[in-house]
Amino acid sequence: MSAQWEKKDYQVSTDPQRLELDIIHGYLTTSSWAEGIDRETVALSVANSLCFGLYHQARQIGFARMVTDFATFGYLCDVFVLPAHQGAGLGRFLVECTVNHPRLQRLRRQLLLTSTAPWLYQKVGYEPVNRQDYAWTFVRKDIYNNDVYNNDVCNTGTMS
Repeated sequence: MSAQWEKKDYQVSTDPQRLELDIIHGYLTTSSWAEGIDRETVALSVANSLCFGLYHQARQIGFARMVTDFATFGYLCDVFVLPAHQGAGLGRFLVECTVNHPRLQRLRRQLLLTSTAPWLYQKVGYEPVNRQDYAWTFVRKDIYNNDVYNNDVCNTGTMS
């Protein structure tokens, strides 16, 4: 079941049929956090997440994705508003929709990793984690630009 919110001429919807993969991939492949990501990986991530599309006059202009178990934890990622529509409070509207989604109300914790627009996330209740040895991450920084990414190690069960 999809959810929908409206603000003036803008809509946020979780209807996966409305998502425009070309727009999502086009933005992400040039973003600082997913530079070079291929379309297939974007499609797979979209298919396995709760996605929020931001629309103006039925055209997609923004996106956010929540990776979640719908019980205790959610990870907000890939949040963007196309540059032509930035500065009008639409990023906040989009993130507020992710926080207020009915299926996410039982989550104890939502996580966001970002180096951009911290003020936006603070306005909707996110807080920085500045405790030593509390938040940890494992990152393959060049995964979209190396040969390891193209080898299907997990499915074959072999490593070289």
